[in-house]
Amino acid sequence: MEKRPLSKEELLQLTPQEVLERLRAGNERYVRGGILPHDAAAARERTATGQHPYAVVLGCIDSRVVPEMIFDAGLGELFVVRIAGNIVNRDILGSLEYACAVTGSKVVVVLGHTSCGAVKGAVDGVVLGNLSGALRPLQLAVEKTARLLPGDHTSADKVFVDSVARKNVHISVDDIRRQSQVLREMEQRGEIIIAGAMYDHLTGKVSWE
Repeated sequence: MEKRPLSKEELLQLTPQEVLERLRAGNERYVRGGILPHDAAAARERTATGQHPYAVVLGCIDSRVVPEMIFDAGLGELFVVRIAGNIVNRDILGSLEYACAVTGSKVVVVLGHTSCGAVKGAVDGVVLGNLSGALRPLQLAVEKTARLLPGDHTSADKVFVDSVARKNVHISVDDIRRQSQVLREMEQRGEIIIAGAMYDHLTGKVSWE
Protein backbone atom coordinates (compact mmCIF):
# COMPACT_ATOMS: atom_id res chain seq x y z
CA MET A 1 0.00 0.00 0.00
CA GLU A 2 1.21 3.51 -0.77
CA LYS A 3 -0.20 7.01 -0.56
CA ARG A 4 -1.32 8.42 -3.89
CA PRO A 5 -3.62 11.14 -5.18
CA LEU A 6 -7.23 10.17 -5.79
CA SER A 7 -9.10 10.27 -9.06
CA LYS A 8 -12.30 12.30 -9.32
CA GLU A 9 -14.33 9.09 -9.27
CA GLU A 10 -12.56 7.82 -6.14
CA LEU A 11 -13.15 11.12 -4.33
CA LEU A 12 -16.83 11.12 -5.22
CA GLN A 13 -17.23 7.71 -3.64
CA LEU A 14 -15.89 8.85 -0.27
CA THR A 15 -18.12 10.29 2.44
CA PRO A 16 -16.92 13.18 4.63
CA GLN A 17 -16.73 10.80 7.59
CA GLU A 18 -14.56 8.39 5.61
CA VAL A 19 -12.23 11.27 4.72
CA LEU A 20 -12.04 12.27 8.38
CA GLU A 21 -11.10 8.69 9.25
CA ARG A 22 -8.45 8.78 6.53
CA LEU A 23 -6.93 11.85 8.19
CA ARG A 24 -7.06 10.18 11.61
CA ALA A 25 -5.38 7.06 10.26
CA GLY A 26 -2.68 9.12 8.55
CA ASN A 27 -1.86 10.91 11.79
CA GLU A 28 -1.72 7.61 13.66
CA ARG A 29 0.83 6.33 11.13
CA TYR A 30 2.84 9.54 11.51
CA VAL A 31 2.86 9.26 15.31
CA ARG A 32 4.09 5.66 15.33
CA GLY A 33 6.60 6.21 12.49
CA GLY A 34 4.83 3.93 10.03
CA ILE A 35 4.26 6.37 7.17
CA LEU A 36 3.38 4.94 3.77
CA PRO A 37 5.76 5.05 0.79
CA HIS A 38 5.18 7.75 -1.79
CA ASP A 39 6.07 7.59 -5.48
CA ALA A 40 6.50 11.30 -6.23
CA ALA A 41 7.10 10.78 -9.94
CA ALA A 42 3.91 8.74 -10.31
CA ALA A 43 1.97 11.31 -8.29
CA ARG A 44 3.23 14.15 -10.49
CA GLU A 45 2.11 12.27 -13.58
CA ARG A 46 -1.25 11.43 -12.06
CA THR A 47 -1.96 15.06 -11.09
CA ALA A 48 -0.49 16.78 -14.15
CA THR A 49 -3.91 17.36 -15.71
CA GLY A 50 -6.01 17.80 -12.56
CA GLN A 51 -6.24 17.47 -8.80
CA HIS A 52 -8.80 16.01 -6.42
CA PRO A 53 -7.63 16.55 -2.82
CA TYR A 54 -9.94 14.94 -0.28
CA ALA A 55 -9.50 17.63 2.41
CA VAL A 56 -8.41 21.22 2.93
CA VAL A 57 -6.39 22.20 6.00
CA LEU A 58 -6.25 25.73 7.40
CA GLY A 59 -3.08 25.77 9.46
CA CYS A 60 -0.48 28.05 10.99
CA ILE A 61 2.76 29.06 9.24
CA ASP A 62 4.78 27.30 11.96
CA SER A 63 7.58 25.36 10.24
CA ARG A 64 7.03 22.39 12.56
CA VAL A 65 3.38 21.97 11.56
CA VAL A 66 3.36 20.51 8.05
CA PRO A 67 -0.10 19.06 7.32
CA GLU A 68 1.08 16.72 4.57
CA MET A 69 3.50 15.11 7.02
CA ILE A 70 1.19 15.18 10.03
CA PHE A 71 -1.56 13.38 8.11
CA ASP A 72 0.82 11.20 6.07
CA ALA A 73 -0.48 12.56 2.78
CA GLY A 74 1.34 12.87 -0.51
CA LEU A 75 1.26 15.09 -3.56
CA GLY A 76 -2.27 16.00 -4.63
CA GLU A 77 -4.03 14.70 -1.50
CA LEU A 78 -4.52 17.89 0.54
CA PHE A 79 -5.21 21.55 -0.07
CA VAL A 80 -3.27 23.55 2.53
CA VAL A 81 -3.89 27.18 3.50
CA ARG A 82 -1.41 28.62 5.99
CA ILE A 83 -1.48 31.88 7.94
CA ALA A 84 -0.09 32.92 11.33
CA GLY A 85 -2.52 31.75 14.00
CA ASN A 86 -4.74 29.81 11.55
CA ILE A 87 -7.23 32.68 11.51
CA VAL A 88 -10.04 33.26 9.03
CA ASN A 89 -10.36 36.16 6.61
CA ARG A 90 -12.16 36.74 3.33
CA ASP A 91 -9.33 35.49 1.11
CA ILE A 92 -8.98 32.32 3.14
CA LEU A 93 -12.72 31.70 2.99
CA GLY A 94 -12.53 31.98 -0.79
CA SER A 95 -9.77 29.37 -0.86
CA LEU A 96 -11.76 27.01 1.37
CA GLU A 97 -14.85 27.48 -0.80
CA TYR A 98 -12.84 26.70 -3.92
CA ALA A 99 -11.45 23.53 -2.37
CA CYS A 100 -14.87 22.21 -1.39
CA ALA A 101 -17.43 23.65 -3.80
CA VAL A 102 -15.31 23.58 -6.95
CA THR A 103 -12.82 20.76 -6.48
CA GLY A 104 -14.80 18.47 -4.18
CA SER A 105 -12.84 18.28 -0.92
CA LYS A 106 -14.95 16.63 1.76
CA VAL A 107 -13.41 17.94 5.01
CA VAL A 108 -12.25 21.37 6.20
CA VAL A 109 -9.76 21.13 9.07
CA VAL A 110 -8.76 24.13 11.19
CA LEU A 111 -5.45 22.97 12.62
CA GLY A 112 -4.04 24.77 15.65
CA HIS A 113 -0.99 23.65 17.58
CA THR A 114 0.74 23.80 20.94
CA SER A 115 3.31 26.50 21.72
CA CYS A 116 1.98 28.70 18.92
CA GLY A 117 4.20 31.75 18.35
CA ALA A 118 1.32 33.84 16.99
CA VAL A 119 -0.74 33.07 20.08
CA LYS A 120 2.21 33.94 22.32
CA GLY A 121 2.53 37.27 20.53
CA ALA A 122 -1.16 37.99 21.05
CA VAL A 123 -0.95 37.03 24.74
CA ASP A 124 1.99 39.40 25.23
CA GLY A 125 0.43 42.18 23.14
CA VAL A 126 3.35 42.31 20.69
CA VAL A 127 3.55 45.48 18.59
CA LEU A 128 5.61 45.06 15.41
CA GLY A 129 4.72 46.53 12.02
CA ASN A 130 2.14 44.52 10.12
CA LEU A 131 2.36 41.72 12.67
CA SER A 132 0.30 43.77 15.12
CA GLY A 133 -2.68 43.77 12.78
CA ALA A 134 -2.21 40.10 11.96
CA LEU A 135 -2.39 39.20 15.66
CA ARG A 136 -5.50 41.30 16.35
CA PRO A 137 -8.00 38.53 15.49
CA LEU A 138 -6.38 36.34 18.16
CA GLN A 139 -7.25 38.81 20.91
CA LEU A 140 -10.80 37.47 21.11
CA ALA A 141 -9.42 34.01 21.94
CA VAL A 142 -7.11 35.56 24.55
CA GLU A 143 -9.99 37.46 26.16
CA LYS A 144 -12.36 34.47 26.21
CA THR A 145 -9.71 32.20 27.68
CA ALA A 146 -8.74 34.77 30.30
CA ARG A 147 -12.33 34.73 31.59
CA LEU A 148 -12.01 31.00 32.22
CA LEU A 149 -8.44 31.17 33.52
CA PRO A 150 -8.18 34.50 35.36
CA GLY A 151 -4.80 35.90 36.31
CA ASP A 152 -1.82 37.76 34.88
CA HIS A 153 -0.80 35.53 31.99
CA THR A 154 2.22 35.81 29.72
CA SER A 155 3.57 33.70 26.87
CA ALA A 156 5.62 31.78 29.46
CA ASP A 157 2.38 30.21 30.74
CA LYS A 158 2.17 27.10 28.53
CA VAL A 159 -1.22 26.01 29.80
CA PHE A 160 -2.72 29.41 29.05
CA VAL A 161 -1.07 29.66 25.61
CA ASP A 162 -2.30 26.23 24.56
CA SER A 163 -5.77 26.99 25.94
CA VAL A 164 -5.89 30.17 23.85
CA ALA A 165 -4.75 28.23 20.77
CA ARG A 166 -7.55 25.71 21.33
CA LYS A 167 -10.13 28.48 21.82
CA ASN A 168 -8.85 30.14 18.65
CA VAL A 169 -9.49 26.93 16.70
CA HIS A 170 -13.09 26.93 17.95
CA ILE A 171 -13.49 30.58 16.96
CA SER A 172 -12.08 29.94 13.47
CA VAL A 173 -14.45 27.00 12.95
CA ASP A 174 -17.37 29.19 14.02
CA ASP A 175 -16.15 32.00 11.74
CA ILE A 176 -16.10 29.67 8.74
CA ARG A 177 -19.69 28.59 9.37
CA ARG A 178 -20.86 32.11 10.09
CA GLN A 179 -19.05 33.96 7.31
CA SER A 180 -19.29 31.43 4.46
CA GLN A 181 -22.82 30.67 3.31
CA VAL A 182 -21.35 28.27 0.75
CA LEU A 183 -19.57 26.10 3.31
CA ARG A 184 -22.30 26.38 5.91
CA GLU A 185 -24.92 25.08 3.49
CA MET A 186 -22.61 22.32 2.22
CA GLU A 187 -22.14 21.12 5.79
CA GLN A 188 -25.87 21.30 6.48
CA ARG A 189 -26.47 19.10 3.42
CA GLY A 190 -23.90 16.59 4.69
CA GLU A 191 -21.52 17.23 1.79
CA ILE A 192 -18.61 18.31 3.99
CA ILE A 193 -17.44 18.27 7.61
CA ILE A 194 -15.85 21.34 9.19
CA ALA A 195 -13.63 20.19 12.05
CA GLY A 196 -11.23 21.74 14.52
CA ALA A 197 -8.01 20.03 15.58
CA MET A 198 -4.92 20.62 17.71
CA TYR A 199 -1.43 19.31 16.93
CA ASP A 200 0.92 18.48 19.80
CA HIS A 201 4.55 19.26 18.97
CA LEU A 202 5.89 16.79 21.51
CA THR A 203 3.87 13.71 20.57
CA GLY A 204 2.93 14.48 16.96
CA LYS A 205 -0.65 13.57 17.78
CA VAL A 206 -3.67 15.46 16.46
CA SER A 207 -6.59 15.77 18.85
CA TRP A 208 -9.98 16.62 17.37
CA GLU A 209 -11.97 19.44 18.91
